[in-house]
Amino acid sequence: MKQLTISGSPHVHGQDTIRGLMYGVVLAMVPAMLVSVYFFGLDAVRVMLISVGACLLFEFLIQKYLLKGPVSITDGSAVITGILLSFNVPSNLPWGILLIGALVAIGIGKMSFGGLGRNIFNPALVGRVFLLISFPVQMTTWPIPRPIVAEGITDAITGPTPLGILKEGLRKGESLQDLSSQLPDYLTTLMGNHGGCLGEVSAIALLIGAAYMLVRRIITWHIPAAYLGSVVLFSGIFWLIDPTYYADPLFHLLTGGMILGIFFMATDYTTSPMSPSAQLVYGAGAGIITMIIRIWGAYPEGVSFAILIMNAVVPLLDRGLKPRRFGEAIKAQ
Repeated sequence: MKQLTISGSPHVHGQDTIRGLMYGVVLAMVPAMLVSVYFFGLDAVRVMLISVGACLLFEFLIQKYLLKGPVSITDGSAVITGILLSFNVPSNLPWGILLIGALVAIGIGKMSFGGLGRNIFNPALVGRVFLLISFPVQMTTWPIPRPIVAEGITDAITGPTPLGILKEGLRKGESLQDLSSQLPDYLTTLMGNHGGCLGEVSAIALLIGAAYMLVRRIITWHIPAAYLGSVVLFSGIFWLIDPTYYADPLFHLLTGGMILGIFFMATDYTTSPMSPSAQLVYGAGAGIITMIIRIWGAYPEGVSFAILIMNAVVPLLDRGLKPRRFGEAIKAQ
């Protein structure tokens, strides 16, 4: 008599593995890594190596000696956290501050919840926001990219970001027309020849990586589409109301950490919703919060705070917008 084998879910298996997906994301970040090295030189290499190495080291030490469990630093998740953390800081950040950010990202943002798959908040963003609040001067001192220096700007080694120029100018009562000579054009923001965090300056490099992840189905379109759509709609409405005060949607999309956040951080598996409908709400909420902070907040940027806020809402979205289970009876109308 043939016996039945009873086991727990999942009953359908795919060929994707955690390690494969994680290193797929790492591969998608290579274009932005190369562009950051081109614009910021060896400082970019230094920041990325220290960040990745520190994240791997802290995860190993915590798993080995505090949690006393299996060590999983080869799964790629700590590598991604290290790269994303380095992408969210300036290239001249002192190594000691970078080590603190890596410890907070891994120790508090990830391992304090139990490790991969259990953390509520994106670890790299936890580290980034902690550094921004604790070391605001060092985290907002932006080196001028090397090509700009080569063009003759030799009397300064740092400069503001496009969002910083916009925020400060509007605070002084200047209009967008007055600030136009100080703001980079769209081609410049697309290529990355302007001040900013290490991995966010080149929109085209990030979009190449995003396209790779979408084609490989490492991520789905729901969160990016909702995030992009809400940013375009929200900023577009205010731009149409007063184009002398509010920047157009394309400016917001190409500056700051918008593209990096939309495709590489908001789509984090652990900290984003499971169902497509919940992902749409999650992405739209992150986009709206980003624009609220950018337009009315004290900080010129809002991506990190917006994603962390929506990370906290994910359990509610998963509970309220979960798909109907197979075989569940439909309530009578």
